[in-house]
Amino acid sequence: MDFEQEVIEKTKAWLQQLVIGLNFCPFAKPVFDAGKIHYQVSTAKALEDCLKDLIDEAERLDGTERIETSLLIFPDALSEFDDFLDAVEIGDDLMLAQGYEGVYQLASFHPDYCFADSDEDDAANYTNRSPFPMLHLIREKSMEMALDKYPKDPDLIPEANVKLARKLGLKKMQSLLAASTKL
Repeated sequence: MDFEQEVIEKTKAWLQQLVIGLNFCPFAKPVFDAGKIHYQVSTAKALEDCLKDLIDEAERLDGTERIETSLLIFPDALSEFDDFLDAVEIGDDLMLAQGYEGVYQLASFHPDYCFADSDEDDAANYTNRSPFPMLHLIREKSMEMALDKYPKDPDLIPEANVKLARKLGLKKMQSLLAASTKL
C-alpha cells in the first residue's frame, strides 16, 4: 500500500470507529456508506500550498455533484495545532473571498485538537481529534437537508458528544484514536 492510500485507509478507519462508531456526527454514516466522501491527501508542506489545495478541493466539489463532502488531509503540514488554527482562520477568510460563503462549510480536525479553555487531557477534545490534520468541506445545501430531517435538536449534538467522550474517558478515547491509525 502506498503512503497516500495508507493515509486514506487510516482516515476511513477513524471515521468508522470514532465519528460513525460513537455517532459524533449522525449525518456521516449514510454519506460514508454511499461512498460520497472524497478523500484528498495533500502533499503540501507550506501554508500557501495548503490554501491552494483548499480552493482546489472547493472547485472539485463545484464540478462533481456525486461527491457529497470532502476531507482534505495534510499528513505533512500543519502539525502544530496553533499553526493549524491559524490556517483554518485564513482558510475561512479565503473561502469567503472566493465566494463560497453559504456554499461550503469548513470543519476542522487535528491530532492535537484542544477546545478553547479546555485542558489538553480532556477526553472531550477527542470529538475533533483525528489521525492527521484535516479540513472537512461540507455542502451547505446537503447539511440543511440533513438537519431538516434530523428528529432531534441538532444544537445538542456537540454537547452530547462531549458528554459521551468524557463518560468513556481519556484512556478509551486515546485507544480508539490509536486503533484507527493501525492497519
